[in-house]
Order: sequence, then structure tokens, then C-alpha cells
Amino acid sequence: MTGAIIQARTASTRLPEKVLRELPFGSGITVLEQVIRRLKRSQSLKKIIVATTENKEDDVIVKIAKKEKAAYFRGSENDVLSRYYHAAKEHALVTIVRITSDCPCIDPSVVDGLIKAHEQSNKDYTTNCLKRTYPHGLDAEVFSFVALETAFGEASKDFEKEHVTPFMYGSGKFNIQNIEAPDEYNRPGIRITLDTREDYIALCAVYDFLYSVNPFFGTKDIVGLFNARPWIGMINEKVVQKKIFNSLEEELKEAEKVLALQDLLRARDYVRSRLEARQ
Repeated sequence: MTGAIIQARTASTRLPEKVLRELPFGSGITVLEQVIRRLKRSQSLKKIIVATTENKEDDVIVKIAKKEKAAYFRGSENDVLSRYYHAAKEHALVTIVRITSDCPCIDPSVVDGLIKAHEQSNKDYTTNCLKRTYPHGLDAEVFSFVALETAFGEASKDFEKEHVTPFMYGSGKFNIQNIEAPDEYNRPGIRITLDTREDYIALCAVYDFLYSVNPFFGTKDIVGLFNARPWIGMINEKVVQKKIFNSLEEELKEAEKVLALQDLLRARDYVRSRLEARQ
């Protein structure tokens, strides 16, 4: 069985309770509900599971899953890899699609395309975000239960457990592939994911323009909107996406970029000097 597991919790770091915010603004429909409803339109998914934590404050996540008639699973807050493994095992999934709950513009046709590419290639892991070409917020990962079980048994680093898939694409043990967007949708600079207040404002603008015309607007509509109204992209253009780093050197390089964006030039120069000293 092929199923999507949506990881969701209320205790996000940069924007607490972000998945409970309303889209469209004032509609009473949460970000998480929009994600679930969009995935229900997939032609390939046989089950949708919301995987949340055992924390009391995440009871509201379960309530939303029940309301939307999605399955749910409760597990570890920080070991999300464990949460995925036990959710997939409990629901007898053979192929798992990983979706994060902060992507309320997820396009089911993009998800179906990834599943098809995964099945046709017989790969262990398929994604569209190792090399980003689609707008940021149309991300998905597809992997076999065997790969998930192997990662669950062998991953040892905290970031491998927190982020679920780094062991799959970084250990060299699996056959992996990255699917790139068609030329007309190759817009990695478009940011329609939800991590910050600026992201939420940008998403409110997207929904204000597109939702009333088609509640299930797709990639074509999103790209068209940003082409016609490029100012929307300016709202959150300085937001820096959280990344996974394998070394201190990689973190220092990223810190240098972030400091420059905020015009903290003396701090940037200090980090740069420390980086040069390590080389």
C-alpha cells in the first residue's frame, strides 16, 4: 500500500502553532487541513496518516485528522524517524510519501508524478528537493518501507532521526534519484512553505488571489501568479530555510550568508575569519 505520512506538531520553533493558522485568512480552515485536503486529491495515495507527538498540546492535531477523516499516529516528538517507522508499520505501508505539514500549496499531481517515477525506477528513495527546481513548498519524498526500516535500525546521529531521510540519501546505502521540474515550473526561488510570519503573509496573499478561483490551485497557477505579481516573492525573500549540515564548516558557511543578509557585517567577517582559520 502507498500512503502519505504528514508530520505535524504545534511546537514549531520559529512560528509556534503554525499548522493551526488559517488559510485563507479568516476562513476557519487550518494549514494542516489544507494539506490533508490537497493530498486527498492524489490518484496514487491509498492512505493519509497524520503523525504527531504524544504531547497533550498536540491533541488538536489528532482532532483535525479525525475531522478530515485521515488516519493518525502518535509517537516521539524528537525522533521523527521512529515516528515514521512505527506509523508506516502500524498501517502496513509498502511505499511511504513524506510530507511536512507546513506545505499548504502541495500539489497532488506533483506527488503522483514522484510516486510514478519511484515505482518505474525501482529506486529506494525518490525526491524533488535534493536539487531544488520546483517552488519551495512543493517538496515530497518517496521511499520504500525496507529503506525506512533500514534507516530506523542503523541511523545514529540526532539530525538523521529528527529529519527522517538524511540517512537514506546521505549514507550511500540506497539507490536514490532526484526528479527535476519541467522548464515551465523551474522556479526554485518561489517560497510557498510556512516557517515564519513573513511566509504566512506571503501564503495569505497566494490564497487570496487563487483560492476563490480554484481551492485546489496547482503549480501552473502558482507560477503564473508569481510571474504576474512578483512583489509577492519579496515578502519572504530574506527568509533563510533551515538546512541539515554534516560538519561545523558547513554551518559556518551558512552562518556567514545569514549574517550578510541581516547586514551584520562585522559578525560575518568574524565568522569568515574563523572559517578561514580552520581550512
